[in-house]
Amino acid sequence: MTAHLWVRAEQRENEQRVGLAPEGAAELIAQGIRVTVEESSCRAIPIDGYRQAGAEIAPEGSWPDAPDDTVIFGLKELPDDGTPLRHRHIMFGHAFKGQADGPALLRRFRAGGGVLYDLEYLTHDDGRRVAAFGYWAGYAGAAVGLKVWVAQQAGDLPGPARVGTYADRQALLDELADDMKAALSNGAAMPRAIIIGAKGRVGSGAGDLLQQMGLEITRWDIEETASGGPFPEVLEHEIFVNCVMALPGIPVFVPKSALSAPRRLSVVADVSCDPSSDYNPVPIYDHATSFDAPVIRTTDGPPPLDVMAIDNLPSMLPLESSQDYAAQLLPALRTITDMNSGIWARAAAIFEEHAAKA
Repeated sequence: MTAHLWVRAEQRENEQRVGLAPEGAAELIAQGIRVTVEESSCRAIPIDGYRQAGAEIAPEGSWPDAPDDTVIFGLKELPDDGTPLRHRHIMFGHAFKGQADGPALLRRFRAGGGVLYDLEYLTHDDGRRVAAFGYWAGYAGAAVGLKVWVAQQAGDLPGPARVGTYADRQALLDELADDMKAALSNGAAMPRAIIIGAKGRVGSGAGDLLQQMGLEITRWDIEETASGGPFPEVLEHEIFVNCVMALPGIPVFVPKSALSAPRRLSVVADVSCDPSSDYNPVPIYDHATSFDAPVIRTTDGPPPLDVMAIDNLPSMLPLESSQDYAAQLLPALRTITDMNSGIWARAAAIFEEHAAKA
């Protein structure tokens, strides 16, 4: 039987990314895999590229009517409408680490007989992730953190009021340069930043952005945090970028006591963004932020302490992040002709383990 991959349109607001580029679609089709791509009102890569690659084109949101054996591929979560899920789905489910909405999603799969192949849990034999948006999450997260700092120099209200998407990386850099010029011309001193998780993909992206903007950066990784804390050095920087996933054993980097402690820290850019996890290393806020409301003010200070915790940061740069991620993931997609072994079998086993408890 011919494998059939169906790339659905993203239904989350401000989500323009896609996990398969037209070039990748052409390669899969040449291999004998059937590829359907839904039309989308917001995807960063136009539908014509997929049509020219030989993909079948379907109306936006029509995936529920796809044949039972179709593999549905998207990035972000599905609408929370409670309907049973009968297909095999490849996506970020956010359901395996104690997230509040996880059990409901897993119950939908159990009700429909489908399977979730969570993109975060697609791994090679050695445990390395097959593909990740980490670099661009760090890049965009550091940019928003810098925007929050700029807003602090301009007034008392937390800001920016919202963030949006950019045509490309240079457009973001140009805007940030103008923002920084205005803040520094009004007498602000250049902020110092500390990145924890600096050696990973997320930390590399954050470091590249801040370096391009001329900041002095302290780069920490597991060696500097192995003591388990506390870490008063974090409070001596104006900006802290957290690039460490919330996992058992992760120490707390900014405790609640920091809200009333002497500090220079005024911006936390929590790129990893897992406030509902028991292992959240930045337990000073309780919900994610968004493009339309990017900042939580945790205390007026002085100085104020604002948290940015947007959970779809790569969407700010949808073209670059899509192209990068799609190239990383394509070798795995080539193997959907056999989803009973390798990375797919490992992901299915993780799903079954958690679904049984939902």
